[in-house]
Amino acid sequence: MSTSVDPTGPGASSRKVDDVADENLTVPRRRIIMASLIGTTIEFYDFYIYATAAVSVFPLLFFYGDEGSALLASMATFGAAFVARPLGAIIFGHYGDKIGRKATLVGALLTMGIATFLIGALPTYHQVGLWAPAMLTILRFCQGLGLGGEWSGAALLASETARPGKRAQAAMWPQLGAPFGFMLANGLFLILATLFAYDSTARDLNDPFLVWGWRLPFLLSVVMVVVGLYVRLRIEETPVFAKAMAGNERVKAPIGEVFRRNWWEIILGTFIMLATYGLFYLMTTWILSYAIGSAEVGGLSYGYQDFLVLQIVAITFFAIFVPVAGRLADRFGRRPMLIVVTIAIMIFGLSFRWWLSAGSMGTGEDLNVWQMLAFLAVGMSLMGLTFGPMSAVLPELFPTNTRYTGSGVAYNAASILGAALTPFVAAWLVQAYGVGAVGLYLAGLGVLTLIALILAPETSKKSLYTEAAK
Repeated sequence: MSTSVDPTGPGASSRKVDDVADENLTVPRRRIIMASLIGTTIEFYDFYIYATAAVSVFPLLFFYGDEGSALLASMATFGAAFVARPLGAIIFGHYGDKIGRKATLVGALLTMGIATFLIGALPTYHQVGLWAPAMLTILRFCQGLGLGGEWSGAALLASETARPGKRAQAAMWPQLGAPFGFMLANGLFLILATLFAYDSTARDLNDPFLVWGWRLPFLLSVVMVVVGLYVRLRIEETPVFAKAMAGNERVKAPIGEVFRRNWWEIILGTFIMLATYGLFYLMTTWILSYAIGSAEVGGLSYGYQDFLVLQIVAITFFAIFVPVAGRLADRFGRRPMLIVVTIAIMIFGLSFRWWLSAGSMGTGEDLNVWQMLAFLAVGMSLMGLTFGPMSAVLPELFPTNTRYTGSGVAYNAASILGAALTPFVAAWLVQAYGVGAVGLYLAGLGVLTLIALILAPETSKKSLYTEAAK
């Protein structure tokens, strides 16, 4: 467990130390907000355009075999990023805790941006054979490395420069990158598919969209990266980290230090994030496959582009409730607020059978659009409420000199347990037991998160500057 010491001494006010972040801040706060928000938006945009292409484009262009085998191979490369994310958290966390948040965030942004741009320039299987899926997998792995190092750095940039008592509200800015990136990625694909009149069922390799149109979202990411670099190079190191380094508190091996002294906090942080990840990938990846899937596999046979519009509308609820969550977490505390939201997620999971069964929802052209939109809106609202405070909660669990590594490992370990497995498990549960079983699965994840929250300390009053344990 953590042995970090509050330098103000027992019982001292956290405001005195947290004023380090407020009084020593020379960069305009709006620049910090922009640097943390634009980076995570770019990273999530890059991550999501791959997810979209992995369903509709890559099986045709990068893999050989029947439709089902090609799709499975494409989804396997999608999963490669989740394996890479904890490794990215360790690599970038190492440098983030040794040389600083600013330089490491620039490195994470470049890693993701270059990999995404190169995906847009790759030759296909029909041009270079097996080299195409091999290169695609490597670049997808690099995307995972970049995202693994991005989130915790952006969270620390926002939280370690926050005003006293406003940490969750300040730290919510990088969280908005997830819904913004989702809307940009899926909105751009929807626009292109409409402009090119692309029919995903035709499988015509001479279709202009498959020849070059799909590459545009990947290639255009370089513009966003340039903007992101311009913003991030104009910020300074966070005052909290600068003070820790002035006190010679740098550790030789942050990953070894954090596992030796803060292994319990890593476990807590991983399971605190578990239901959040499970909910998000059920409301994005799995629900898409369930809605457009045929009746033979338990789906609702709804149109792909029509459902994508519903998702883009629903994701606005995610964005709206992220700042709401930041205010609630600062006012009522992290644990009470998240416990209530987690219980609501569990209740939501138990209601899946009522929301989503074919008898209730309808299928194909008879699908009850308003009921589906209401379901998505409720799920995304809960997502905003549970995801919003996490960029404050996870960093607050760890001491300054290993915070980048510790929060990044917990966040990305949860991605394997709550995200990488969830769409596959949910698809299997629908076929084996029906859609109600998917909701039970989400409720089960909620139970594990609830236990972690009960065991976790309340960190809203904790100082983010903590002296290294001797």
